[in-house]
Amino acid sequence: MEDAPRLLLMYVVYPVWVACGLADWACHRRTRIEATSGIRENLFHWLLMAEIGVAMLAVALLEVNAAILLLVFACFLAHELTVWIELQFVAPLREVTPTEQMIHSFLELLPLLSLALLAVQHWGQVMSLLDESMPDFGLRLKDEPWPSGYLWAAFGAAAVFNGLPLAEELWRCWRSRGSAARSPRPTGTA
Repeated sequence: MEDAPRLLLMYVVYPVWVACGLADWACHRRTRIEATSGIRENLFHWLLMAEIGVAMLAVALLEVNAAILLLVFACFLAHELTVWIELQFVAPLREVTPTEQMIHSFLELLPLLSLALLAVQHWGQVMSLLDESMPDFGLRLKDEPWPSGYLWAAFGAAAVFNGLPLAEELWRCWRSRGSAARSPRPTGTA
């Protein structure tokens, strides 16, 4: 039963995150960000993926202790701040459809769910941050690493279903640069 949080992270949370990232890209394509918010919004998407990627790599490769829990929490906070800044920029420039808003809900809550699952799995480390015991802040590779086949598949899925679409989005935005200021706010039907 103590492996349940790890299995949920690996086989539920991560695949849903990858799928939501792809669905979000489809919404951006439908609302033609290249004609509205352009490269700036795309760069926000790369930053958001990197923020969560740092946390996921740390959890996958390093022993989860107080340091990693704090790192995941910091990545979550950075991700939330970046989302807020991005939406301040994007909302006046293009329609963010109800479907895209629902997808964003998942993309924002999955990192928090990940942190909660990690906290449950490593409750002793959580408590060490709150009481007088000494938290473990050492950074070391996992004693029992996640299966290499899983790690390669997870990295491949993120590259194919998130990285490549974001690169395609960047290419569309790059080709259309300069026209975004002239284009009316397109609407999407998502």
